[in-house]
Amino acid sequence: MEIREFQLADSDQVIALWTECGLTKPWNDPMRDIHRKMQSADSLFLVGEQGNRIIAAVMGGYDGHRGWMNYLAVAPGAQRTGIATKLINDLESRLVAVGCAKLNLQIRTDNLAVQEFYATLGYSTDAVVSMGKRLIPD
Repeated sequence: MEIREFQLADSDQVIALWTECGLTKPWNDPMRDIHRKMQSADSLFLVGEQGNRIIAAVMGGYDGHRGWMNYLAVAPGAQRTGIATKLINDLESRLVAVGCAKLNLQIRTDNLAVQEFYATLGYSTDAVVSMGKRLIPD
């Protein structure tokens, strides 16, 4: 698998991957999320490609204070093979290179398997309340 930066031409494959992995929700338009991310031009939106097929993706970001990881997905047939770990390690390295001291992510409270996966990579639960406010309806 080759890890590379996302290109706009990858959109359909990435959205299909997110959908297959259950990451899309009716209140978030994934194409709008992609277009918003492309405005940042921070090189932290990564895909894992095998042949001509995208089998993994992660949308990272850095706001100058904290890094963020969103939309991590690995094709169901390729899960539990180390691909997610490789993608996360690549993102972490890129964040460290720009001076990012801490990486945050959010996991739905009922997704216990994913919480356990991140714990094996050294992530822990922060004593915070995650709050959000929709500014633009999708």
